[in-house]
Amino acid sequence: MRKRRHFTPEQKADLLRRHIVDKVPVSDICNEHKLQPSVFYDWLKLLVAQAPAVLVSPPRGSSPEKKLAEKVAALEEKLAKKDAVIAEISEEFVRLKKELGES
Repeated sequence: MRKRRHFTPEQKADLLRRHIVDKVPVSDICNEHKLQPSVFYDWLKLLVAQAPAVLVSPPRGSSPEKKLAEKVAALEEKLAKKDAVIAEISEEFVRLKKELGES
């Protein structure tokens, strides 16, 4: 009985790339790696089926950097509001202390 071999996703991608980019015939790749052509073609079908998801362009302006910059801006605005509230409360506290005659 033959032991079943497992190829990593990287190995599969490399074999598919050799066929698609380097134009190595499927028969050569399969012979070289003792692989059934039907298995190779299953990998190729899976690759083609998942291609649309990989090729989707992110919406304009939604780059990770832009999202991060927006988040930073929102947090800075929130911090500025907190600082304003703290300053107002501190001012009120000092005013009340003076009115009550505490030093």
